[in-house]
Amino acid sequence: MKAAVLEAINKPLALRNVQTTPLELGQVLVKVLVSGLCGSQLHEMKGNKGNNKYLPHLMGHEGCGIVQEVGLGVSTVKVGDKVVMHWRPGAGIESSFPSYVLDGKNISSGKVNTLTEMAIVSENRITAVPQNTPPEFCAILGCALTTALGIIDNEVDLKFGENVAIIGCGGVGLNLLQAAKLKSACSIYAIDANSEKRDLCFTAGATFFASSINEITETIDVIIDTTGIPKVISDAISKLSGNGRIILVGQPNPRESLEVLNAVNLFSGNGQSIKATQGGRTNPSEDIPRYVRMYEQGLLDVNQFITHRFSLNQVNEAFDILKSGIAGRIIIEIGV
Repeated sequence: MKAAVLEAINKPLALRNVQTTPLELGQVLVKVLVSGLCGSQLHEMKGNKGNNKYLPHLMGHEGCGIVQEVGLGVSTVKVGDKVVMHWRPGAGIESSFPSYVLDGKNISSGKVNTLTEMAIVSENRITAVPQNTPPEFCAILGCALTTALGIIDNEVDLKFGENVAIIGCGGVGLNLLQAAKLKSACSIYAIDANSEKRDLCFTAGATFFASSINEITETIDVIIDTTGIPKVISDAISKLSGNGRIILVGQPNPRESLEVLNAVNLFSGNGQSIKATQGGRTNPSEDIPRYVRMYEQGLLDVNQFITHRFSLNQVNEAFDILKSGIAGRIIIEIGV
């Protein structure tokens, strides 16, 4: 089978022929239909996630596929099920790390991989959905959409009349705009350095667009940063209201530090807060079925945010587009 393999830090992915190994307890073999690309994978390719000691390994953590085989103990899915492939753990067994064969040698990999034609996945990294659920929607449920909805629903405690600013309007940011609109935020600021995203942001639910948080004159109740850029985050903190909360989605470079300017302001009003999120505290087994129902009722739309499509053979070209900052969500078509 063909798979995108990270063989060296700061190098393009290699398209290699990789073999699967027999399933172990709690593992599931999935034929991958489509995969999304996430900005956090750029950190992985740079070695910023401490992954350089595990090379070579497979890539991808949001996707959609069809179950081909189930290992011992698996009870939440069966052969033929369409599944969302996600990095947040859900119901089922937490298996050992999957093993593949590359050039006659065993290599380990993450508990979910989506940039491959066939993936061995831990049972608790997949959730079954109705067969008529579109593959692209399933893939984005693997990370971008569930993270966005989870942050707004679980972590910011959004009140009627509060305003929201989303910094960085890629795949996660656009879905954060959609989620803020669903939660009836009063003013929704979309902030992105690329002005070409303006119309896409307004379609997603923004009421204002700016290229920098410093262009906003009023204080903001909820700021969500997806960029991970320390200077951007520092500027954003200075814009918080007395009850302001800033949620950090994007991961800063581990060699950089965050400076809180005029930190006494953190004690203004009822106290400000800074929080890093892990996928919006999403529980895939409970949340994904709810989000599918919302999609069926026309409450969620992700197709408008898919700006680029590539084949698995074009995966490095896709990552170049992701790096450029011009994309919404990028879909890699594999087995559709």
